[in-house]
Amino acid sequence: MFDDHGAAARIFIVYIAEAHATDEWQVDSNLEDRVLLVQHRDLEARRAAASAMSAALGLTIPQLVDAMDDAASHAFAAWPERIFIIDADGRLAYCGARGPWGFAPDEARAALEAMLA
Repeated sequence: MFDDHGAAARIFIVYIAEAHATDEWQVDSNLEDRVLLVQHRDLEARRAAASAMSAALGLTIPQLVDAMDDAASHAFAAWPERIFIIDADGRLAYCGARGPWGFAPDEARAALEAMLA
């Protein structure tokens, strides 16, 4: 989506609290994939985790990092993952279901493409 529409739309990843931190709720798939992160204790740790994730996945999408009070995550009910589209007037134009089961990038892409058409 970013590669195709990044010039026409401002697209960001907002890095929020870890969903499956080793010190909270580790899941087997993270153990198998060696995604082993403790919950961030400060903004520096959250920023470092966000940078490491981008590097590991080879992402070029700009990142924002949620504050330690999780204000963005709470405001948008974004945990553990969710896709939103905010229109040019600052209104919520698309709100995807919560991930991981409701995480639907193809649906979000279609909504964005309809807005840009």
